[in-house]
Amino acid sequence: MGGQREVTTSLDAVRDKNLMQLKKMNTALFPVRYNDKYYADALASGEFTKLAYYSDICVGSIACRIEKKEVRVDRVYIMTLGVLAPYRGIGIGTKLLNHVIDLSSKTNVAEIYLHVQTNNDDALNFYKKFGFEVTETIENYYMNITPPDCYVLTKFITQSQPPK
Repeated sequence: MGGQREVTTSLDAVRDKNLMQLKKMNTALFPVRYNDKYYADALASGEFTKLAYYSDICVGSIACRIEKKEVRVDRVYIMTLGVLAPYRGIGIGTKLLNHVIDLSSKTNVAEIYLHVQTNNDDALNFYKKFGFEVTETIENYYMNITPPDCYVLTKFITQSQPPK
């Protein structure tokens, strides 16, 4: 009688066939429109770009770009991470970010970084909980949004050692 059904959250890879879902998510979440290069980078990042589902509803995403910094050492740039407002605070953003952090520690990634608007205290506090730190301030980074300044947040990754 009226038993509670457990709702699950899951992550799914972004592929050509569901790329439109990422585009719709970005339109709902962010005040900017992303170009074709953004989506090409997201697809090229493979497992680093994910859609988040609550039950069967797409409610969030993380899109990354892999950058070659030095020989055989990569860094990951989080282009976007967002969760629809009604689904915030229940661990979906945490699940998305932890996925990228865990994947980075198992691969050849030395650091993860991103840009956050200087007045976005919620995002700053969120990332700091995961060990990200402000490593730079860039003035006039954003066009058409106020304030235009951003912080660069970076997390340096310790590689996990395979079991012996």
